[in-house]
Amino acid sequence: MGQLTESNRAFFVTGTDTEIGKTFISKGLLLALNEKGYSTAAYKPIAAGCDKTIDGLRNEDALILQQYASIELQYEEVNPIAFEAPIAPHLALKANAGEDDVHFISIDKIREGFVHLVQKEANVIVIEGAGGWRLPLGGSYQGRARYLSEFVAAQNLSVILVVGMRLGCLNHAVLTAEAIRNDGLKIAGWVANQIDSNMALIDENIDSLKSLIDAPFLGNVPRLADPEHAGKYLDLQALGFRQHELTD
Repeated sequence: MGQLTESNRAFFVTGTDTEIGKTFISKGLLLALNEKGYSTAAYKPIAAGCDKTIDGLRNEDALILQQYASIELQYEEVNPIAFEAPIAPHLALKANAGEDDVHFISIDKIREGFVHLVQKEANVIVIEGAGGWRLPLGGSYQGRARYLSEFVAAQNLSVILVVGMRLGCLNHAVLTAEAIRNDGLKIAGWVANQIDSNMALIDENIDSLKSLIDAPFLGNVPRLADPEHAGKYLDLQALGFRQHELTD
């Protein structure tokens, strides 16, 4: 389902860690696609660190995705699984459950939410993960841990890797890329997101990543005062959008 049809695609945005700009890049991608006339939907299946509101739990990142998707979506369509505590979701679930409850997040529920969005027939669905690639869902299946990446693999989604540019990112990026490929998935492209504006040898580090990650380079996004400008640094053609599509 990485490319649902000739005109409908889905991308899963993951990162080298938490707080490295997945939402920032997802928003930029949505805006860039909207400006080119594509219809977009957004999905953040799991979110922790939500605020209590009169309408229920609301996550800041999910609200951004809801706002910038061109198709109008209810909050629960964007973010079906939400937790108040800003901790790993499976731990938040365990903290809120009784002693006899089973502590796991349902992959079936995540898949059902995605299938529901597919039926909206958006040209592009942008799906934002939580944390890094191996987000635990709690519980186990036949004695092994379960991860959000299982949903991505089951749907055969194309992955966009956001590399938070800071000291240590080369190791994190290479290990994450290896894990994605070992799961049998295609990396549609990767983004260098400059979260540390004082990182030494930034250009040299990006050049190293270009040689270490066997996937298209989608762009180098600097520190920006206005995140709405992030999209202009992303190369949509590198994601497989043909030139004539971009100029129609």
